[in-house]
Amino acid sequence: MSGRVVVVGNAGLDRRLAVPRLPLAGETLIGTGGEIAPGGKGLNQAVVAARCGGPVRFCAPLGSDAGEADALERMLQAEGLETLLPRLPCPTDFSLLMVLPDGENSIVSTSACSLALDWDRASPALEGIGRGDVLLVQGNLSLDLTERVLRTARAAGATALFNPAPFWPGAERLARHGSLVIANRLEAEALGPALHEAERAIVTRGADGCSLLDGKTTRAFPAQAVTAVDTTGCGDTFCGVLAAVLAGGRTLDDAIAAAQRAAALTATRPGAFAALPTRDELRALLA
Repeated sequence: MSGRVVVVGNAGLDRRLAVPRLPLAGETLIGTGGEIAPGGKGLNQAVVAARCGGPVRFCAPLGSDAGEADALERMLQAEGLETLLPRLPCPTDFSLLMVLPDGENSIVSTSACSLALDWDRASPALEGIGRGDVLLVQGNLSLDLTERVLRTARAAGATALFNPAPFWPGAERLARHGSLVIANRLEAEALGPALHEAERAIVTRGADGCSLLDGKTTRAFPAQAVTAVDTTGCGDTFCGVLAAVLAGGRTLDDAIAAAQRAAALTATRPGAFAALPTRDELRALLA
């Protein structure tokens, strides 16, 4: 019997710029593109999990700017998610994605809306959560709310996944509350010794694959070799697929293998939301 994926996180808009390099201090640099698309780590991860075929509940705050917020809500409903999208008196969050010629990216995001989400608005997302379900949270919410969500899910018997991106100082105290922490190299370095306080941890390393830390044991999982166009969204794809496969009752090794393949596919396409694997692609990948 499959469980449900519950994602509590953020939703916003992404603007993507292709740049020859990152700007220097005080420099104005010309970028190309400028496309706007749905975004936010929580939104991306929830959409990917839903496209894997299982039930997904997504809670994220939206702002008072009705045009942007209404468009995001319609898009999420079209993806077939169960949504809880409280409207808050602030602008909907957005991100600027700067993509380098080799496909690597740097991202700057606003977070006033996601940081304003409180327990009263977030707690309905956890109603009925229990054994067999998978909670997935990122680093966009306040540390106190993130801790409370993680602790509540684990107390109910759910598997709690914590992806500390973006990393906020103080997030290291949350690692021990996760059944599984999923961090990239920079986030793992920022977590320091706290990474080992989690029950288990995965460190993603881009083209070098990922490592699973399980107690005193570390195992390496190689990545699928592809020609990367844009790595934006690869981490979100990895997290969404991993959560969905675990909720489907399969092993962590199976989940990592599927997440690696899906992330590699995402890297071959430009953009974040536009590069996420489709339902058909994920169905074939998970078969």
